[in-house]
Amino acid sequence: MRFEIISPISNIETIATGHSIRELGRLQKVYGIGRWRKLKGFATIQFANDTSVYAEIHWYEAHGIGKKELKIKRILTEK
Repeated sequence: MRFEIISPISNIETIATGHSIRELGRLQKVYGIGRWRKLKGFATIQFANDTSVYAEIHWYEAHGIGKKELKIKRILTEK
C-alpha cells in the first residue's frame, strides 16, 4: 500500500538497536553496514486515493543511510 507522510513524525521512540533487530543481516546486505535502529512514531499520512489518516509507523534507520522500509503498524484516526 503506497502512502506519503504529510506531517512531521512525532513521538519518535527507538524500539531496537544493533543485534536486537531481527532483520539486521538482511538490512546490512541490502542497504549497507551501519548503526541500524528500528524506530516508531506517529504522523498523518495520505494514501494514493487522497484519504488522510493519523497512524503509527515503524521504520529502520542508520546514520548516513537514512530511513528505510516505512510501514504502517496501525491506523489511529481517519480524517
